[in-house]
Amino acid sequence: MFKGIGVVPNWQKENIHKVIEEIKSFFNKYAVPVYVVPEKEPLLHLSSPVQDFQEWPQKVDLAIVLGGDGTFLRVARELAYTNLPILGINLGQKGFLAEIEVDKLTFSLQKLINNDYLLGERMMLHTQVLREGKHFASSISLNDVIISRGPFSRIIKLDTYINDDFMESFPGDGVIIASPTGSTGYSLSAGGPVVNPALKLLLITPICPHLLYQRSVVVNQDDVVTVVVATKNADVFLTLDGQEGFALNHGDCIKVKRAECVTKVIIFPESNFYKLLHDKLI
Repeated sequence: MFKGIGVVPNWQKENIHKVIEEIKSFFNKYAVPVYVVPEKEPLLHLSSPVQDFQEWPQKVDLAIVLGGDGTFLRVARELAYTNLPILGINLGQKGFLAEIEVDKLTFSLQKLINNDYLLGERMMLHTQVLREGKHFASSISLNDVIISRGPFSRIIKLDTYINDDFMESFPGDGVIIASPTGSTGYSLSAGGPVVNPALKLLLITPICPHLLYQRSVVVNQDDVVTVVVATKNADVFLTLDGQEGFALNHGDCIKVKRAECVTKVIIFPESNFYKLLHDKLI
């Protein structure tokens, strides 16, 4: 039996209070305490983590995320080093990251109580930015790392290396470095391949390259992808999971590799990634 359940809601979702009460009522029958991140708390910024999360490893066995993929991504970054598994309940649109839809809530919670579930791991990315050869910033992400031009900027040029070996100089709108989980995000929209999220690899996909060819490159999980901003007098930005980022300068060096931490997820036996692709994309 669980010692406790943590719940992270996206308070902006419709009927969110009703869903929370359903979860509380269900676990109350089994005398399992439920801890909900308060509505007054800001929704998970890495610079100011929600206080509750610091105590959760001693109080709960898993975190239930109520929202869409954006909420799931924020929680994954916050809980990456706690070793707590996450169950996503989709209240959004596509919901690739959430394991279940809200209409199957009670059915799925009962599976948790019956211990009828598996634990999976999702590879995360670690990004370091070097400016003038010195450490400038670093962070982790679950989906992707995007180096792109600003809204009014000209084409930018990004020199890309694999393990310090030059691969390509991409002129265009930018480059996406995605994890397998992120293959169904921006990388897919940019023409990248769909990858089973249980795999361990990195995807490099150019965004609207000013070239006669456009191909993604798949590299090993132990490879390090380095991107150097080779354009002057242009706005270039780094974005992590579409939620965190900052402006880059000419000469900045961005190194992306597999993170030491992983996102642990709850998986039900009937889950099928390929069926999910059919349901969500067709």
